Amino acid sequence: MAILVPLTGYLIVDHYGKNVVHVPPYLIAERVDTVVKDGKTTYDTVFHQVQNFTLTNQLGEQVNLKNAENRILVVNFFFTSCPVICPNLIKNLKRVQDTYNKNDTLIQIISLSVDPTRDTVQTLKKYADKHNIDPKNWWLLTGDKKEIYDLARHEFFVNALEGTGGPDDFIHTEKFVVIDKDRYIRGYYNGLDSNDVRRMVNDIAVLHIAKDKKKPGLLKRLFSSGN
Repeated sequence: MAILVPLTGYLIVDHYGKNVVHVPPYLIAERVDTVVKDGKTTYDTVFHQVQNFTLTNQLGEQVNLKNAENRILVVNFFFTSCPVICPNLIKNLKRVQDTYNKNDTLIQIISLSVDPTRDTVQTLKKYADKHNIDPKNWWLLTGDKKEIYDLARHEFFVNALEGTGGPDDFIHTEKFVVIDKDRYIRGYYNGLDSNDVRRMVNDIAVLHIAKDKKKPGLLKRLFSSGN
């Protein structure tokens, strides 16, 4: 019965797909391409895909998005000396991690420090230990400030104001960003709102089992001959 119930739920979502279950939309359209085929003109929206980047995690390891292939990403920005907002964000992210602790390869939480000069590897490690953050699926990242701020503005779009990433530039946001396995942005959530965080957890589950248009439904895959 423990296996049958989740399998039944999976079959329902897989079979009925978008007609029943809300699938988070693609966000951040970059352009619209004009496609002419057989004399017919159609328009194809091209959405932003997050580009790969390399930063240093709380274990002193150089990591990049290729190290999180086939995982859904939950991204936020924080700094360890933040007195009020960041501890609440981290607390809610810890709940997200605990939700998926039985499948620690489903998501990758990525918390980028907006104060990387002070948030050294040693500082991040101490912070991670204090909050019981498991590095298997949660990175606290530090690196070059300008690179991190460029990522915030031009890859994850959490800040609309331009800046140089210099000493007087500062980004502070409560947003959580969900990125699908193909690196498309699929949702922004208020990390201080427990209801919005709960919605994010549900959306992650839907994205994980959402029907791939290029594949047959699960019923066909289960009972086909395999050809």
